[in-house]
Amino acid sequence: MNFNRQLNDLQENINGALDFRLPSVETRPVRLHQAIRHSVSAGGKRIRPILVLSANQLFPSGNNPMSAAIAIECIHTYSLIHDDLPAMDNSDLRRGQPACHKAFDEATAILAGDALLAMAFEILSVDYADRPDLVASLVRILANAASSERLVGGQMEDLLAEGSTPHADTLRYVHENKTGALLIACVEMGLLLGERGGNKEILNLGRRLGMSLGLAFQAMDDLLDVTRTTEELGKDAKSDAAQGKANSIAFRGIEKTRDQATQHTEEALGFAREIGGDNEFLLELIFHLLNRTK
Repeated sequence: MNFNRQLNDLQENINGALDFRLPSVETRPVRLHQAIRHSVSAGGKRIRPILVLSANQLFPSGNNPMSAAIAIECIHTYSLIHDDLPAMDNSDLRRGQPACHKAFDEATAILAGDALLAMAFEILSVDYADRPDLVASLVRILANAASSERLVGGQMEDLLAEGSTPHADTLRYVHENKTGALLIACVEMGLLLGERGGNKEILNLGRRLGMSLGLAFQAMDDLLDVTRTTEELGKDAKSDAAQGKANSIAFRGIEKTRDQATQHTEEALGFAREIGGDNEFLLELIFHLLNRTK
C-alpha cells in the first residue's frame, strides 16, 4: 500500500463529497453560501473525515461512512470559523486564506458557522434515514462531541485561561474537549457504521484511541505553533504565545511536549492494534500525524 497516494485519494474523495453536498454559491442567500464554501473549500488536511473512513475500514459493512465523514468536517469547519472570530482567537488566516470574518464580515462568519453546525445533523438524518436506530446513535455521538461540556466547553475554558499561569487540570480539560472530543467521535462513528459496530469492547477501545490521538494531535499543534512560520502553517503562527494561551509549551516546554506527543501516539497505536481488523492504513495515519509539519 502506498500511504501517501491513499491519503491523497481520500482527501480528493472527501472534497468531492463536500462539493456535492454543500449548497452552491448561487443558492440564496448567496453571500452566506459563498462564505460557507470559502471556509470549507479552503483545503485543510481533512484529518477528521479521513479518521472516520479509516476507522470504518477496520470492519467495513454495507453502510457508507462518507456522509458521517463530511458531517464531522462540517462541525470542524464551523468550530474553526467561530474560533477565528475577533471575540475568540482573533485570527486573520485559516488554511492559507483569509479567515471567514476577514474575507466577508463578522456577522456573515457567525451565520456561516451556525449553518454548518445545522448542516452536519441534516446530513446524518437524511443520508441514514433508512436506519433510524443508526441515525439516533450517530446524532447522539456528534451532538455530545460538539456540546457545552466537550468542544464548546473546551473553547470556553481555553478563553478563560488566557493570560494566566496554566494548570495541569485546565490544560488537560481543554485538550481533551476542544481537540479530543471530535477525534473520539470520528473513531466511534466510523466503527459504529462498520460490521462490528455493536461490539461494546471495540467501541470502548475506539474511544480510548481517539482520546490518545487527540492529546497527541494537540501537543503537535502546540509544537508547530512555535516552530513553524505562518506561511508554512497556513494560519497565524506563534499566536498562542501572543494571546497568553494555556498550551503545552507554556506548561511543559518544547522537549517535554514532544515527549507527550510521542507517548500519546504510542498509546493510540496500541489501541489500534488491539482493535485489529484491516488496520494498516490507520496505523500509518496515526504515525503520520506525529510527524506532520503543518
